[in-house]
Amino acid sequence: MKVEDVMTQEVHCVAPEASLKDVAAVLVEHAISGMPVCDGDGRVLGIVSEADILYKERGPRPRRGGPLAWLVEGAGYAEVVKSAARTAGEAMTRPAVTIDPDRPVSEAARLMLERRVNRLPVVKADQLLGIVTRADLVRAFTRTDAEIEHEIRDEVLGRVLLLPPGAVSVVVTEGQVRLGGLVERRSDAETLPGFVARVPGVVAVDSDVEWRLDDVSRKGRRALARSTSVRAPHAPHRRTQDSANPLR
Repeated sequence: MKVEDVMTQEVHCVAPEASLKDVAAVLVEHAISGMPVCDGDGRVLGIVSEADILYKERGPRPRRGGPLAWLVEGAGYAEVVKSAARTAGEAMTRPAVTIDPDRPVSEAARLMLERRVNRLPVVKADQLLGIVTRADLVRAFTRTDAEIEHEIRDEVLGRVLLLPPGAVSVVVTEGQVRLGGLVERRSDAETLPGFVARVPGVVAVDSDVEWRLDDVSRKGRRALARSTSVRAPHAPHRRTQDSANPLR
């Protein structure tokens, strides 16, 4: 599943010169917690959110010791600037953390967690196409077992790993995925659970996929290098791996 599949295309944004009063009005009217700040050409300059309004409502912290007291008292420079801001451009967080519409949903989740943001403007060629929020990712996690199984078979097995149809069995029960079957290479068997775990809605992965050729261990790679193009059948090996979904 890609970001474009879960993003909201109707995006409310403001100009950098918009007053914080106007920003607050838009947030309240549309029941959103933040939005992009864009220039006249539609380029995303930053993000302004409810938190920026809270800085204004709290007011500046009392300071002692002169205008540079924030260095001693621990108040960050950005906090001081936001407390004094009057417009969206002055209050916004910049640069905005953005994402391409073709990126997987798992990457959006990673960015939100690592950068501690609640929303990502979806941008391509500097143009704003939509926005994806944590709520959008949570909704994607509620998909049915049938939808999850379809994406695993079609995207992960077919398009990512290029495995032949029927090589791997997939059973999904309440988001828990059971994989079985036989693949040609050990590397495919070992990377498969990680790819499956990134599918939105997957809670856990139990893999019992076996392989024919060991292309991972040093001994196995040497054996493959010595082998001819015509090989005798190899006895399958087992690979069992559990993987928890990072969106859990």
